[in-house]
Amino acid sequence: MKLANYICSRWQNGSAPDIALTDPVTNEILATASSNGIDIASGLNYARTVGGTALRTLSYAERAELLGRIAELFATKRGEYFDISQKNSGATEGDASFDVDGAIYTIKTFARAGKTLGNARYLIDGATIPLAKTDVFQGQHYMVPLSGAAIFINAFNFPAWGLWEKAAPALLAGMPVFVKPATPTAWLAQRMVADVVEAGILPPGALSIICGSARDVLDHVQECDVVSFTGSAGVAAHVRAHPVVIANSVRVNIEADSVNSAILGPDGTQDTPVFNLLVKEVVREMTIKTGQKCTAIRRIMVPKAIATRLGEAIAAGLADYTVGNPRNPAVRVGPLVSTTQRDDALAGLARLKSECTVLFGGDSNFMSVDAEGSTAFLQPTLLYCDRGLAAEHVHDIEVFGPVATIVPYTDTAEAIAIIRRGKGSLVASVFSDDIDFTGTVTLGIADLHGRILVVDNAVGSGHTGHGNVVPTCLHGGGGRAGGGEELGGLRGLAFYHRRMVLQGPKTLIDAFKANGVDAVLLNA
Repeated sequence: MKLANYICSRWQNGSAPDIALTDPVTNEILATASSNGIDIASGLNYARTVGGTALRTLSYAERAELLGRIAELFATKRGEYFDISQKNSGATEGDASFDVDGAIYTIKTFARAGKTLGNARYLIDGATIPLAKTDVFQGQHYMVPLSGAAIFINAFNFPAWGLWEKAAPALLAGMPVFVKPATPTAWLAQRMVADVVEAGILPPGALSIICGSARDVLDHVQECDVVSFTGSAGVAAHVRAHPVVIANSVRVNIEADSVNSAILGPDGTQDTPVFNLLVKEVVREMTIKTGQKCTAIRRIMVPKAIATRLGEAIAAGLADYTVGNPRNPAVRVGPLVSTTQRDDALAGLARLKSECTVLFGGDSNFMSVDAEGSTAFLQPTLLYCDRGLAAEHVHDIEVFGPVATIVPYTDTAEAIAIIRRGKGSLVASVFSDDIDFTGTVTLGIADLHGRILVVDNAVGSGHTGHGNVVPTCLHGGGGRAGGGEELGGLRGLAFYHRRMVLQGPKTLIDAFKANGVDAVLLNA
């Protein structure tokens, strides 16, 4: 099977050489992909002029209805998507649900939210501003949809959710989507696009996909386009520094490396509820999607006096997780997405081991279940580093797999300093019943994090999860994590709009306001 590209409302095959997509368990080639020879410039222009124009003739509510139809379509094909996810990503059923069901839920969330915007086509931002001694001359800020294309360059770990958590607010805002999924797992993203195209839900040009290399896509971006990138900080730097991106002041959103933290408060002694809740969450974060989540827990800060006990408890939890072929119902942890990713993870793990002690796992030759001959597996590995701020690799290297490190702290100030040493993360979680500790830590790290999760005894297991991105809440982070923002409910529409002010006669201002909707809804 060769994954075709869909641009200019036509399916087009790229020319050789092709890139292979494989089953990480069997190493079987499942499909190939190529974007060579595809006219990306024409595809982007078609998306802007045909797809964008058609979308913006619709109201927010009408676009929300289209999103609802997409969600309904995906729900009917959920089993097929699970099968692709298992074959191409090595996903267990839980992993596939995290990705596919997360995508469906996100689309539904934006469909519901979009209905509240009604028949408007732009947003009114704030109150009218008097600009003269009488009300004859006024100013009014508006947010209007951008007339370019929303270009998404996505990561391999969430081929379903990674596409639709960006596409849902973009389409709702009135911008056509032009996506380049990561090639190793592009099959699922391409299939979902194909299903939407076949169903005829969106206007022509509203949804395009390139499979294979991104090639020269950034050479053709224009002033009203937006670029959203998820991946490594190294590639993100190239995206930001691209001369055409700079020359045209193209709006860029980045989600990059993130050495996320979980913190146990000094009150979390052994067998307290928050101690046990943290153990459960760390084990879950290390194993779901085989640790291949940008939001996964990488560092665990714990009071020095109970660090050993916490390590023993987490290791005991990990021991219950069978690693192997996800087609085997006994398996709870699948492979990494490819042998290349496993090699990268092992290289990072070796650097971490140079300043850490292994508490669990770490055996590069361990035997996976029902997967003889496969080399894409990595045993969940728990490390211990007692060097605190003096450590280097623990705070700088994100091993994109089932690896986490316990780092003890002596007091609240040191805990904050160690967390900040990560130089910016998508999420941190605090497990404590001590509200003073929680408040101090939260304020001490808030400027470097997009999300902070706090779990106490009252919340218990009722929280949404350290690594679970909720579409009504912000996703993003400062510093090393990219400095970007996504989702956040209707706040997510802001990236696809331009704020401007209209200064003119009151009659004109009133006429424009009559056709808009209050942007305060972006804060809903």
